[in-house]
Amino acid sequence: MTYKTLAWNVEDRILVLRLNRPDNLNAFTVDMAAELVDAFERASEDDGVGAVILTGEGRAFCAGMDLDREGNVFGLDEAQRPTLDYMREQPADRSESDGIRDEGGRVTLAIFQCKKPVIAAINGAAVGVGATMTLAADIRMASEKARMGFVFGKLGITPEACSTWFLPRLVGMQQALEWVLSADIFDAAEGLRGGLFRSIHAPEALLDEAKALARKFIAGRSPVAVALARQMMWRNSAERHPVEAHRVDSLAMFYTSIADGKEGVAAFLAKRDPDFSGRASEMPDFYPWQRG
Repeated sequence: MTYKTLAWNVEDRILVLRLNRPDNLNAFTVDMAAELVDAFERASEDDGVGAVILTGEGRAFCAGMDLDREGNVFGLDEAQRPTLDYMREQPADRSESDGIRDEGGRVTLAIFQCKKPVIAAINGAAVGVGATMTLAADIRMASEKARMGFVFGKLGITPEACSTWFLPRLVGMQQALEWVLSADIFDAAEGLRGGLFRSIHAPEALLDEAKALARKFIAGRSPVAVALARQMMWRNSAERHPVEAHRVDSLAMFYTSIADGKEGVAAFLAKRDPDFSGRASEMPDFYPWQRG
């Protein structure tokens, strides 16, 4: 598939997915949302992809929603009056826009549900949805030129893209509230101090450093075990009691131990590299154990 707003490039099982509207600072559009959802769903099922790096083309990561459009700039249908009951009735993985669901949320849910590790390489300005879309990534690495802001308060709107679920989990409630309520734009050093960024890099080194980390996640690893571990960490950590994690852990251990686990043990004992045959496109029957 050819994308209008994204660039897709896979090398050595690492997909570099670029937001590709550099003349508009990669501003987010409804079309970009649909393409991002498609790209992450595609990457999730593509056994040629081991990990995903999300970055921006040019000098920005994403300057937020493109506000230069007619009508509701967020792509919402103002004739409707949705209720919470309506939202609960909709499937969490609904792929098409209905004029009600927040487009950024559709993207972060697609990233959340992805079976592959996701690294956000934030190369420049990332504000609004440009900031919130990175929260579902497993790792955020920033350029020295990165600037981020949860600027919704300045527009009289609220945080979106499931950020009220992700951000407090990543940085704690106090820091999350300060960044959201102040609506300030902060630099890479502040993001690192607040626990949002893993590391800061020279602009010319950012992508190479992200690729090096991605290789650590996939080289000599079972794609099935990686997919399960990613989902277990995100989902089980939000459960009310550890027994829920125990149930899932037990199934994951059981099914990996009778598949790629046999090869892993044999390779360890023989002091050789493993040759795993499992595919993330063919997961154990209990997966996924949660749906929205």
